Amino acid sequence: MKFIKYLLVGVVFGIVLTKSEAVSWYRIYEMFHFQSFHMFGIIMTAVVVGTIGVQLIKRNNVKDITGAPIVIPDKEKGFTNYLVGGILFGLGWGLIGTCPGPMYILIGAGFYGIGVVLLGALVGTYFYGIVKSKLPH
Repeated sequence: MKFIKYLLVGVVFGIVLTKSEAVSWYRIYEMFHFQSFHMFGIIMTAVVVGTIGVQLIKRNNVKDITGAPIVIPDKEKGFTNYLVGGILFGLGWGLIGTCPGPMYILIGAGFYGIGVVLLGALVGTYFYGIVKSKLPH
């Protein structure tokens, strides 16, 4: 019962993404063909809100629910790892037609074929865990 608040936030988030059509294959198709600003607007809004939130946390020494300070470490400098990761993520997103987050929302909405994609994501995550130590980071 103590995790009910997280479940409720997830349900509300799923409703918002569904109502904003962020989980719509057609909207994602439009974005990758540069035919509509809809998805770009959603993504840019998320980036701006996230950036402001992180800056507020860093500058105001915000504490977590237990009273410990929230520490957000700086990212390592790099180019190749972000380029390769971004290309793989973008290709997967373009081929599947959905970002990893809405996969659960689509299953909840009754699109059970996305279960194959979810299985692939889980296998890919497991595989990454196996080879992570051998990759340049």
